Amino acid sequence: MEELIREAASIVYASRMTIALTGAGVSVESGIPDFRSAGGLWSRFDPAEYATIDAFRSNPEKVWDMLKEMEALVIKARPNKAHRGMGELEKMGFLHAIITQNVDNLHQAGGSKNVIEYHGNSSTLSCLGCGKRYRADEKREGEFPPRCECRQILKPDVVFFGEAIPPEPMNRSFQLASMAQALLVVGTSAVVSPANTIPGLAKRSGARIIEINKERTHLTSSLTDVFLQGEAGEVIETLVLEVKRLAGTGDTPA
Repeated sequence: MEELIREAASIVYASRMTIALTGAGVSVESGIPDFRSAGGLWSRFDPAEYATIDAFRSNPEKVWDMLKEMEALVIKARPNKAHRGMGELEKMGFLHAIITQNVDNLHQAGGSKNVIEYHGNSSTLSCLGCGKRYRADEKREGEFPPRCECRQILKPDVVFFGEAIPPEPMNRSFQLASMAQALLVVGTSAVVSPANTIPGLAKRSGARIIEINKERTHLTSSLTDVFLQGEAGEVIETLVLEVKRLAGTGDTPA
């Protein structure tokens, strides 16, 4: 593992454009289970009934029963060593953007500024009727489910099944992937479209792929150059230390 960490750190250190693709696995150590895991929300709430835009439009009260449970997890969650480590890499100039499938705002809380959110962010709510937007925390202590001043039930600014990924983050992510010299794949099996196209695009454009996951994925034997197996927080922490060691003995990339 030490040799693999050194190899990964060397790739990151030498790269002039490094991006990360992250998924649910990066937030598990913060207390947010993967929705698809045994203890995840989908084990208790059928996504066809609770997580589609049609379900929300037809019965928002029912959907908010699930959203309330999700919100309780997110409120308590704090950035872990993976989030903070990636924030530190960005601050040092070794990580240029994060493309995340998560909606928990933990990358930003961990210090990352250039975060591209495929599925939106649960920290704000919007009215599908009049378009007014609110911070989630300002509606937390009021009536449930939260309502707009026009009395329509508010929707979290997350992408439900049946909704399109916003074109701006998708186009920006494709642009970055085509420019990347290194891609960190962290806590995701990269099977959900369109995020699953990012590793292949980056690889075809010449990027080296560093995969950090607890288990092997379809990427491991097909696209991955360096597979670092383990908890995201521990692996990222060790990787950052090695990049710092290299940065202390060489020039920082332009």
